[in-house]
Amino acid sequence: MTTKAVLAVGLDPEFADFSQFPQLTPALIVAYIRQQTDRIRDMGLEVVDCLISPDDAGEQMLKEALTARAFDCVLIGAGLREPPNMLPLFERVINRVHRLAPSASICFNTTPADSAEAVQRWIEG
Repeated sequence: MTTKAVLAVGLDPEFADFSQFPQLTPALIVAYIRQQTDRIRDMGLEVVDCLISPDDAGEQMLKEALTARAFDCVLIGAGLREPPNMLPLFERVINRVHRLAPSASICFNTTPADSAEAVQRWIEG
């Protein structure tokens, strides 16, 4: 049996604007990501993290990840959807995933702490 694979795409916390989310820090986001990655692996899934910058280099990283292998599900982190000024990057990410992984389910977390639940909604372990 082939292990199902998840690509977890998020904004690299070093580039995040935490002014609207003072309770969060880059270190806390990284800790949540590690915890959620472990939970997804515990579900019997392979997970590849892809933390991108909000520029052309980040989009290239995403393209390389999506073309390196097939994914059954692509998780798109909340940091790419909030704050509202991230909308153009979010749209570029969605369109890149749509073009390069058309058979993958797409899911969204609501916080960095519920990624496993988002994946679970859209992939069978």
